[in-house]
Amino acid sequence: MLDRLRDIVQEVNAARDLQTALRVIVTRVREAMNTQVCSVYLLDNDINCHVLMASEGLRQESVGHVSLQLDEGLVGLVARHAEPVNLEEAQSHPAYHYLSETGEEEFCSFLGVPIIHHRKVLGVLVVQHKEKRSFDNGEEAFLITLSAQLAGVIAAAEASGAIQGVSPSGQRRADTSFAGISGATGVAIGQAVVVFPHADLNLVPTRTVTDINAELHDFARALNQVRTDIRQLSATIGDQIRPEEKDLFEVYLRMLDDDALGREVSELIQQGNWAQGALAEVALDHVKAFEQMKDPYLRERATDIKDLCSRVLSCLQESDNDKPREYPDETVLVGEELAPSMLMEVPREKLVGLISVKGSGNSHVAILARTMGIPTVMGALDLPYRRLDGRQVIVDGYSGTVYGNPSEQMRTRYLDVIKEEEELVRGLEGIINQPCVTLDGHQVSLWVNTGLMSDVVRSLDHGAEGIGLFRTEVPFLLAERFPSEQEQAAIYREQLQAFAPKKVTMRTLDIGGDKALPYFPIEEANPFLGWRGIRVTLDHPEIFIAQARAMIRASEGLDNLQIMLPMVSNLQEVTGSIQIIKRALRELQEEGLDVSMPPIGVMIELPAAVYLTRAMCQMVDFVSVGSNDLTQYMLAVDRNNPRVADLYTSFHPAVLHALKHVVDAAHAEGKPVSICGEMAGDPASALLLVAMGFDILSMNASTLLKVKAVIRSVTLADAQTLLKDVMNLSDPQSIRASIDMALYNAGVERLLRSSRTS
Repeated sequence: MLDRLRDIVQEVNAARDLQTALRVIVTRVREAMNTQVCSVYLLDNDINCHVLMASEGLRQESVGHVSLQLDEGLVGLVARHAEPVNLEEAQSHPAYHYLSETGEEEFCSFLGVPIIHHRKVLGVLVVQHKEKRSFDNGEEAFLITLSAQLAGVIAAAEASGAIQGVSPSGQRRADTSFAGISGATGVAIGQAVVVFPHADLNLVPTRTVTDINAELHDFARALNQVRTDIRQLSATIGDQIRPEEKDLFEVYLRMLDDDALGREVSELIQQGNWAQGALAEVALDHVKAFEQMKDPYLRERATDIKDLCSRVLSCLQESDNDKPREYPDETVLVGEELAPSMLMEVPREKLVGLISVKGSGNSHVAILARTMGIPTVMGALDLPYRRLDGRQVIVDGYSGTVYGNPSEQMRTRYLDVIKEEEELVRGLEGIINQPCVTLDGHQVSLWVNTGLMSDVVRSLDHGAEGIGLFRTEVPFLLAERFPSEQEQAAIYREQLQAFAPKKVTMRTLDIGGDKALPYFPIEEANPFLGWRGIRVTLDHPEIFIAQARAMIRASEGLDNLQIMLPMVSNLQEVTGSIQIIKRALRELQEEGLDVSMPPIGVMIELPAAVYLTRAMCQMVDFVSVGSNDLTQYMLAVDRNNPRVADLYTSFHPAVLHALKHVVDAAHAEGKPVSICGEMAGDPASALLLVAMGFDILSMNASTLLKVKAVIRSVTLADAQTLLKDVMNLSDPQSIRASIDMALYNAGVERLLRSSRTS
């Protein structure tokens, strides 16, 4: 059965559309299970019915026309309980519902299993038989296993239709929504521009073109280039390989012939497809066909085709890179996994929104998006993003939703939301130069997190009192090699000068986890528990000392530098880091620079560091909590994994108790404590953080005025009463509800939408 299962899954995966996939399923499953009927019912949310979408054994004229209400019949029973129903005599079951159009009255036995994707029941897979027949455990398990494997394929095919404005049963639809995770708040309406990695056939988006001749010309040139490369390779190594291996080069050349792959690609281009997309579609069709072949030799040829077409794609992309990329005025950047470098390629004034299929609301690109104030949706796993290019989309960064083919009514509604947000921001401008002080006189310092020079300008405009976190890895991520000491010093000097005499806290290089340098790859099975942060730089003191020297050099004459150490888990790491920083200082002083030892601090991001806070405070000048990673490690939830994103919350009681412990331990040693994670920029979280006693809240500039408005609207006494109440609660939802009510009572409910991202 395993071989049959694998064959069916491969064949369904190769289908080009939903209907083809469903026809393959019903035909092959009926054969595999030696039964007389196999049918697929899919839920159509537009009409709230389960629609018979494909069948082998029932009347074909009923397919696409027969539907059942959500709770109707045995199909409804399977869907409602999300579990199999196996009946020897279906007609005797009280839930049985007779459908005369299908001709199913002659079939007695029934086995239905749910098709479930991401906890949602998409539909029901059914087999039926004329004679009384009890489908055995093995058959039921086979159908359940098959259903589970095919759920993703069906969901993807449904989503592709939805983005074209068509429901599973063929109904026209608008305002198609795809759920993700909020990466950065706000709303964006714009044109989708799909970006993708180099030479990956699987990720090339669908795109239409008007200049067909230009695409044909580019494709012909790429083909000729690869043919030339193959001939040269054959000539170079021809004497070193066996004759039969040399014959493979001729096979490759014939594959690229105008009567083979070349012709198929050209035909698709002539239909209006761009060359890269046409090549990817043809190549992947052939790869799938060869992968399904029984003969091992022929099956291995799939790799040859993929390699060959990847070479052609690479040539196409190289020629495409020579042309300047034009971005629409309102660009929504879309990709399977967006990287910071991709954001930098779009002119800032044109970039209005971001959509990333992978990643979560606390992945690095989301943090960067919040810094830049760009509405972002992460983890939109079901989004058929390759079909989005050139389409108008709406990015709802508040709810984490992407809308394809939006109606005019929806556009108008979201334009009103954008206008309301702009009015709110303008209304807060009056408090820019006012102190951040509670109604009963308790003052809190609001600092900012930065990574780019553009962040600094925005931060000063919003009244920031200092930089609580300068992410020094951002310049490293945007470079093609490790920046030199002089290059780093120039970048750091800009930040320090712009904020002088206000303090600037520079975190030493924090790579690893979800922040990989392209020129310094770190391959690990579990990167978040591996080689990252201070562990990397202590193992590479040449990198650490160059950065420490650059920081201290940049501070000459300004004296507003603070250095912070990330991912510290033990006291030895603190000792080793301080020794390297002291060595850098001593070397610079010996070179004649007038510099002094900057304050040193540690980031509390790990549970181990939480319980070492007091001991660390005896060695350093300040501590700062990184709430993003602390939440991740406290809850054992990968913050980049959208499948468990609903488990990631800083309002978890364990996280709140850990934060309070850090504040109490730091203050017991007389050391200031700040927080620079995303909690600090959430107006709801700010109430609790102030009550806990955090001296500094450091956040993205875009949220600073909202946090200030909340703090200025409450008393410290009320915030402390709220903290006392929520510390006795046992679940994040109750805690969140209590905070929302406090904000409502304080008269700042207009800020609630902006705080829904936590």
